[in-house]
Amino acid sequence: MNQTESNSDKNQHRKSGATHSMKIAAMCGILLLLAGVAFGMLQRSAQSRTLTSETEQNAAMPVHVLLAAPDGKAQEISLPGNTQAFNDTPIYARTNGYLKRWYVDIGTRVKSGQLLAEIETPEVDRELEQSRADLKTAKVKAEMAQITATRWQSMLQKNAVSHQDTDQAVSDLNASRATVESMQANVHRLEQLQAFEKVYAPFSGVITVRNVDVGALVASGPTGEPKELFHLAAADRIRVYVSVPEAQVNSIQPNTQVYLTLDEFPGQHIAGTITRNAHAIDPASRTLNVEVDVNNADKKLRPGSYVIAHFVNPKQEAPRQASLLIPANALLFRSEGPAIGVVRDGKAVLRPVTIGHDFGSTLEIVQGIAPNEQVILHPSDSLTTGTAVKVVSVEDGRTK
Repeated sequence: MNQTESNSDKNQHRKSGATHSMKIAAMCGILLLLAGVAFGMLQRSAQSRTLTSETEQNAAMPVHVLLAAPDGKAQEISLPGNTQAFNDTPIYARTNGYLKRWYVDIGTRVKSGQLLAEIETPEVDRELEQSRADLKTAKVKAEMAQITATRWQSMLQKNAVSHQDTDQAVSDLNASRATVESMQANVHRLEQLQAFEKVYAPFSGVITVRNVDVGALVASGPTGEPKELFHLAAADRIRVYVSVPEAQVNSIQPNTQVYLTLDEFPGQHIAGTITRNAHAIDPASRTLNVEVDVNNADKKLRPGSYVIAHFVNPKQEAPRQASLLIPANALLFRSEGPAIGVVRDGKAVLRPVTIGHDFGSTLEIVQGIAPNEQVILHPSDSLTTGTAVKVVSVEDGRTK
């Protein structure tokens, strides 16, 4: 009996152990399943965050920024200018005729008084011949009038003629003399016109234009439309005309040193000096016309070139407050006024600004942004505050 009960207890113990093992196995399976589910959820969440981040990055507007720097060029104004030869003139004919020959072409360097062309003037030549013949006739008549007047005055002393007849003879003499003087003046006029058959250079320079060729009809003006024969420029000195905005007029003073830069000579500075200005604001452009003279003995500058004139250390009427320089291409125009876009925490922020001086390619900002802020260059017109942006490149404004 005891042995039977012992076997029964053993069987129950075995059944209890098996049930316990099964429960443990089931719990382990459940835990493994829960761990797998959790791992999958975490993996999907990480993938979702990565996708969201990539989507946001791809959706962010790429921008180039400049670190705003203190205004190191507030004392320099850069403005475009046009060059012109110091002496520049068209050369016209002073007589009518046909071009007989020309001696210079474009690019020829000529001296003052050098013969440029000859004009054939058959009409003037014939008029001169006729005028000379008329002058001879007038002189003969004047000589006859002189003899007659002398004779009548002699006869008047003997009371052989009347005073009236003598006065008439003297009057004819005076008229004949006046006719001779008139004829002489006409001969001199035609001789001068004939002398204009030869066209001379009024000053030393370079021929920049030749508009006629042999056989071309040449008119001097009153009897036809005048035609420019040549164009002469003396470029040993160059005038540079710069339109200075009204806001900077008081900063530009005579004898101020200026240097010029040209695209064809990168990195080179050409010195010049302000010599004069118009002393009046152009009402159409609200600018002052300023002339800068440049020594061009090396012929580096050519008349008609486009240059940038840099006015160094212009006079300031009063000390200016601390300001920043930014490129003009960073400015946005809004209905509220000018604004600048800056980057903060990956977002664009529009800042209203106050402009001091407009230096052309750069602007002086006296209020609205702080040093070292990231100013967006070439901002899109659609840029608004809160727009996600991605900085592509950063420039240091202190190196500008």
